[in-house]
Amino acid sequence: MRAWTSPDVPEVGPGTAATVRVHDTSTGTVRDSDPDGTARLYVCGITPYDATHIGHAATYIAFDLLNRAWRDAGHDVRYVQNVTDVDDPLLERAQHTGEDWQELAERETELFREDMTALRVLAPDHYVGAVEAIPLIVPMVERLRERGTAYEVDDDLYFSVRSDPRFGAVSRLSDGEMVDVFGQRGGDPDRSGKKDPLDCLLWQAERPGEPAWDTELGRGRPGWHVECSAIALHHLGPGFDVQGGGSDLAFPHHEMSASEAQAMEDDLLFAQAYVHAGMVGYQGEKMSKSKGNLVLVSRLREAGVDPMAVRLAILAHHYRSDWEWTDADLERGVDRLATWRAAVGRASRAEAEELVAAVREALADDLDAPRALGRVDAWAVGTQGDGSGAELVRDLLDARLGVLL
Repeated sequence: MRAWTSPDVPEVGPGTAATVRVHDTSTGTVRDSDPDGTARLYVCGITPYDATHIGHAATYIAFDLLNRAWRDAGHDVRYVQNVTDVDDPLLERAQHTGEDWQELAERETELFREDMTALRVLAPDHYVGAVEAIPLIVPMVERLRERGTAYEVDDDLYFSVRSDPRFGAVSRLSDGEMVDVFGQRGGDPDRSGKKDPLDCLLWQAERPGEPAWDTELGRGRPGWHVECSAIALHHLGPGFDVQGGGSDLAFPHHEMSASEAQAMEDDLLFAQAYVHAGMVGYQGEKMSKSKGNLVLVSRLREAGVDPMAVRLAILAHHYRSDWEWTDADLERGVDRLATWRAAVGRASRAEAEELVAAVREALADDLDAPRALGRVDAWAVGTQGDGSGAELVRDLLDARLGVLL
């Protein structure tokens, strides 16, 4: 699948940033992320049945900061993102609207590409749809069957989560908590015939009127979690550095993706760390497609809002925090952008170099964008320089924060 085109990332000197530290959900600690060579990042992508909302944008901007921080610390980055371009929510929306599900998926994926381009999010090296990943998914499911960790329920195939002794280590939830959340987030804990309420679908046999593919597993389509397991292992290999996504993916999605992968081989480690972005609310509830309480990036763009103001409105909140979008967020982003643009031509070289160090320090410390923004604000209000550092400040804000002045 085609991704979008990344913006150029300026070089920012002198030197490089310190080791990046990020919060790992599986340990509950902020820890170093200092890959030996290329940094490997997998971020779960959209199910393309509706447009990109601010919650989506906040998640992808969070991992864009990580991508940029790793680069600033001297690492090459290999970044993979999926698109769940066949799944129940997509098929249900297509049925409701009478639209072909493939046309719906492609239209919304293209709109997502446009939004990411406008927000200057660096594109993944591999942007992979679930449909095109079926040749990767089928051998993985077959391997799990060979190892006795997959079993049939009617004509469907399920994964036995207890076959991975580390199951539960990603989210650190109790069994009772997992069962409750599983039912709320697309799982089927009450399905008859399962060995454990938490066992998850690997391969769904063909249903009348739904898309299906002929494979060695029979005619059907993949489950959600195995899609990401297979794509990540194929393009990044085991033990990649960060599995990322919104905090609502820690369980069941990231938990089960990890266990499915780890059950394939003894001692296989799926990911080194699990990093999660907070949830964005609107009008008192989590912003979500199912609730319909969406602030869409594309609508803001159509209204003439500068995407850099949208990006700054998001960066004003720490990536791990849960927060609520308001009109005031956008107003502050617009004002901040105007202030920075007015000030940049007055930056002295000494001020610019101090700003480089301060922004680098903040972003290396668990991607602390609000602290970085505060430091830029203080500079912008106080600068009376000669303009000799203007280019360096522009490059810094573009390369590290993704904000084009």
